[in-house]
Amino acid sequence: MKMQMMFLLASIGTSSVIPAFAMEPEVMKLKSLEDLDWETTPEGVGFAALQGNRFEESYMAMVRLPAGLSSPLHIKSAAMFGVVLSGEIVHLPGDNNDRSGKVLKSGAFYEIPAGMPHISKCVSAMSCITFLFQDGPFDFLPVKEGGR
Repeated sequence: MKMQMMFLLASIGTSSVIPAFAMEPEVMKLKSLEDLDWETTPEGVGFAALQGNRFEESYMAMVRLPAGLSSPLHIKSAAMFGVVLSGEIVHLPGDNNDRSGKVLKSGAFYEIPAGMPHISKCVSAMSCITFLFQDGPFDFLPVKEGGR
């Protein structure tokens, strides 16, 4: 055991691996909302890519929902993690009979598990903007009420 520990410590001491948190970034990325390149879907939802290609891999993006937009019941194949930046948004699970839901305002966090049927609504008079991380590629799979 002592010999294995000494070997481990010796190999760590000679390793050229630098922990990720100690590495200097090649370029610091700084963008205001006004500097983002927004792609808008036919439904009016805006996506501004921050990292990754949302159709091929996990990604981070800013997402803008138009005021009053309510999505149809749908699922995503990947989990979603978001922070509301502006506006007021509601996410409702598919089996929720009370369609009012909890209103999430600026600074609120949400997590929607992969495969969970849900509805997303921008309930404010202004657009809703969220920071979004999805742990797999983007998809939008409509769900019929009472089934998939």
